[in-house]
Amino acid sequence: MEDQPTVGAVIEQIGPRLRRAREQRNVSLAAVARATGVSTSTLSRLESGQRKPGLELLLPITAALGIGLDEIVAAPRVVDPRVPRGSTGDGGRLLIPLSRHPGEPRAYKMIIPAGDEDPFPRAHDGHEWLYVLRGRLRVRLGDHDFVMGAGEAAEFDCRIPHWFGATGRGGVEILSLFGAHGERIHVRASSPRDVSAADRSGTRRGFAPP
Repeated sequence: MEDQPTVGAVIEQIGPRLRRAREQRNVSLAAVARATGVSTSTLSRLESGQRKPGLELLLPITAALGIGLDEIVAAPRVVDPRVPRGSTGDGGRLLIPLSRHPGEPRAYKMIIPAGDEDPFPRAHDGHEWLYVLRGRLRVRLGDHDFVMGAGEAAEFDCRIPHWFGATGRGGVEILSLFGAHGERIHVRASSPRDVSAADRSGTRRGFAPP
């Protein structure tokens, strides 16, 4: 399925479509204002995209122009929600993006192999939330050193030096949400241990999310 217009893209087209429909009918802004009770300045701002196109404006305007609302507002078509497969590796670790949007926060799944146990704390801007899917995760966060198991979650300020790796016989899989500008997740860890567990899934040794 190919990508289709987003809601934002559809809204951006409303103003130009209104102007085009009005001009094709040789109707002035003043005439539309008299028929709808909407000021000419509001109509002008609406056509130029400077005014939000709410239904309270669009319904009387389209009625005055004698056109259907669907001629002005084309509903956005469904976008394929699947995230393209892809991953990056570093020192045996695998980082798999789970979101395609370029904004933040960004979501990742990380797979860390057994034996990756050499702490190398790092610090950088941002805030991170992580959740352990499988295995046991050793975390270093500032002066804290602890282990998280499957089902445990944590969040923390990435400016605190941190590192995490697999501990035990097997590897570990985790989910991570990272905001480079300090965005916080609204589900917080419930205990001091979990807060420490706040090692972020992308700041692992030598591997920060792109």
